[in-house]
Amino acid sequence: MGIVAAYAVPHPPLIVPEVGKGEERAIQATVDAYREVARRIAAHAPDTVVVVSPHAPLFRDCFHLSTGDAGHGDMGQFGAWNAALTVPYDGELTAGIAACARKHMVPLCGSGMREGELDHATFVPLHFVSEVYGGYAVVRIGLSGLSPETHRAMGRCIAEAAADLDRTTVLVASGDLSHKLKADGPYGYAPQGPVFDRMVTALFDAGDLNGLLEIDETFADEAAECGLRSFQIMAGALEDVPFTHELLSYEGPFGVGYAVAAFEVQGPAGDGAVPAGIDRDEDVLDAENAAVDDAPTDPYVALARASVEAFVRTGRPLDLPDDLPPELTEKRAGVFVSLHEDGDLRGCIGTIEPVTGSVAAEIVRNGVAAASEDPRFPPVRERELDALSYSVDVLFTPMPIDSLDELDPQRYGVIVTKGWKRGLLLPNLDGVDTAQQQVDIAKRKAGIDLFDDDVELERFEVVRHDRGGEARRG
Repeated sequence: MGIVAAYAVPHPPLIVPEVGKGEERAIQATVDAYREVARRIAAHAPDTVVVVSPHAPLFRDCFHLSTGDAGHGDMGQFGAWNAALTVPYDGELTAGIAACARKHMVPLCGSGMREGELDHATFVPLHFVSEVYGGYAVVRIGLSGLSPETHRAMGRCIAEAAADLDRTTVLVASGDLSHKLKADGPYGYAPQGPVFDRMVTALFDAGDLNGLLEIDETFADEAAECGLRSFQIMAGALEDVPFTHELLSYEGPFGVGYAVAAFEVQGPAGDGAVPAGIDRDEDVLDAENAAVDDAPTDPYVALARASVEAFVRTGRPLDLPDDLPPELTEKRAGVFVSLHEDGDLRGCIGTIEPVTGSVAAEIVRNGVAAASEDPRFPPVRERELDALSYSVDVLFTPMPIDSLDELDPQRYGVIVTKGWKRGLLLPNLDGVDTAQQQVDIAKRKAGIDLFDDDVELERFEVVRHDRGGEARRG
């Protein structure tokens, strides 16, 4: 079967009742989300639970895979000796992951260090799983000081080995977010902390796991994060498979960020055991899409689709059709073309100001770029074309503004400029609810320091065209 789901979870010791002794009620949303994750894992009935832990043996230049027959641990260091757990290790899957890692030159450590002793970042999620499900084996993997791409490669090896062994597997990426959210917290405050947490939770909520590899490492260190590399391994494990994405909870009352997120693998690659809430949303979306299949197609969207399909199938840009309306051939404007697949972004490229002679030529140019040049995604393949949906945003002239108070993320897009660096974010995007979020994302896209307020801001409106719908602002 392979990997059927992955979950990002925190590991506060007090979440174990024997440790918290009632204090865990201060993070009740986290407790509830954790129990939902455990329920889902039990529904999948996995053979193996792979736990990626920041507190397993950690090495600068290699990854630790725990070996031996079993792992055992307790919460004695936190004053709860009666909270104990013993789980068998899946030696065959561990060996399969190691073999794949060697094949792909991902360095491993054979230290034997604390092989059977479960760290608390492994213990906490397994405690919740074991409350509702038994009979599973465990693979425990530590982190390294290597690059984000190497962590993603380790995730790919987990997925490859699980599939090769036909092992029904759930991956748990254990990790807290920033430890510096409050001045009176145990680790103090850093301004990078809240920004880091906003970034990661937004990526979880959007299902943009590749974005986790783009977070600046120095910035992450300054935020005193714990779980980023666990999440990067998770990104590799879920690469190239369709999955739903849900941010189940986020809290930080003690000065440490706790996020719980669920990613359920869909289609033949998943087992379908867990109907996630987002599945119901997608069923509604599918029904809405079916209802507009026979509706007249917006000419902007039709041209974007024709542009992408012609380029993907022939490798050549589309020649402009002769029967386009004057609004496409006689006007010039900046245009963004966005591609979506199963509700998720598949590519988006655009121009702030026109670089061609007409809106039509702008759509053709940017449709090709969205399908083939967006650095966040591989080029669109021909077999994907039938599943793609399109939207076209035609930009009004940007206007300078003095502060975030003049932004409305539902109505206005934003452009952030610092010297030669320039980042743009369109309006009315899912998961972008505040002007601060909007500006942070635009800065990140441009490579501008998130704490640099000496920037130029512009806002703009758009007319958005999408399938079967009327053109509308925002």
